[in-house]
Amino acid sequence: MAQPYDLVFRAQRLIGPNGETSGSVGIRDGRIAAVDAFDAELDAHRVVELAGDEVLLPGLVDTHVHVNDPGRAEWEGFETATRAAAAGGVTTIVDMPLNSLPPTVDVDALELKRKTAAAKAHVDVGFWGGAIPGKLDELRGLHEAGVFGFKCFLLHSGVDEFPPLDSAELDTALRELAGFDAMMIVHAEDSEAIEQAPTPHGEDYGDFLASRPKGAENLAIAQVIELARRIGARVHILHLASADALPLIASARADGVRVTVETCPHYLSFTAEEIPDGATQFKCCPPIREAANRELLWKALADGTIDCVVSDHSPCTPELKRLDIGDFGVAWGGVSSLQLGLPAIWTQARQRGYSLSDVVTWMARKPAELAGMRTKGSIAVGNDADLCVFAPDDAFVVDVANLQHRNPVSAYHGRPLAGVVRSTWLRGTQIAGNGTDTTAPQGKLLTRGEV
Repeated sequence: MAQPYDLVFRAQRLIGPNGETSGSVGIRDGRIAAVDAFDAELDAHRVVELAGDEVLLPGLVDTHVHVNDPGRAEWEGFETATRAAAAGGVTTIVDMPLNSLPPTVDVDALELKRKTAAAKAHVDVGFWGGAIPGKLDELRGLHEAGVFGFKCFLLHSGVDEFPPLDSAELDTALRELAGFDAMMIVHAEDSEAIEQAPTPHGEDYGDFLASRPKGAENLAIAQVIELARRIGARVHILHLASADALPLIASARADGVRVTVETCPHYLSFTAEEIPDGATQFKCCPPIREAANRELLWKALADGTIDCVVSDHSPCTPELKRLDIGDFGVAWGGVSSLQLGLPAIWTQARQRGYSLSDVVTWMARKPAELAGMRTKGSIAVGNDADLCVFAPDDAFVVDVANLQHRNPVSAYHGRPLAGVVRSTWLRGTQIAGNGTDTTAPQGKLLTRGEV
């Protein structure tokens, strides 16, 4: 006689690898052991039956999160960031190598980061390494230590301890990474184009937008693509905001260049035209662009030119946002949205006729594939039992006081959003939802090739 499952979910609506269906999901030892019909007779120690207005999704995978811990934990930390992730249906994050101190640019810094996160992670956490001048000989060691790839900037990163690579250094780094088939993820804005643009200052968002022109993105993306073409390296374009670069990306892909692309909820939700004077909570780099540009990003997401949607959660203290003076020139750039990505994208997606299956592809399956995570991102036998119970027709108005982020600052404050995360489950254990406020951290630290 077969052993009973530890837990079975029964859902009239379930987003599986082949789209929406109904079904039962059997979980044993933290893994999905069965995906069967809704009325299948699955013996279990516990059964969770979803309400009629709920949909069972795979836990989301967010591969672009700035946790800033250690060193700048007052901006965000692993405790608050991973609680926010869980509250938003995100069960796996990959942490960026900046703005922590020290940045994750060598194995010692990685070990410190892992030690810092170990006892605080409410979701699973992986790590990107950093590629900066003077540290390119550390890339192989970090790769062997299990980072999921390497991040670089092509202009000032905003923090002095993570300087950009110039053209020759980028060439050297890509050749090094190609030797062990590691991926370079790139903040692609051209430094010379930014230097020649108007200097941002004051409360007018239009002035800030002019300081980060589309051409800066387009030039940098072209440079990255041509180096990847020449070297055969794997490259990923972070937080694409300029729709002008989409034909170049599509052409490169058709030629066999190994380039992938992400965008973020804020580029798909907001428009430059609607940002009020002094509203520095909307400042990010590259910037939120015009409405017509936003619609082209949506089309590219639908046709696959853009691979995935991730948060680029880049928080700071309220003081650094300079909400007191509303000056876009001096405020820290970054949108806090880790907890809000799913409802933010669903709100916009449903208005354009896209399905929950599409959203799951963009926010769970594709980010997992990008990072090489074979057991994340879909409800399939053998995968980790990471699940999200989502009510797509429920709604709420964002109040920063109710978010798990460390600091109560978000561009989404006061915005009505469709879709409510009712509960989140990591390897079959509930980590968010009613009764989980005091739950001990359940997250694991992930190593490339072992997940």
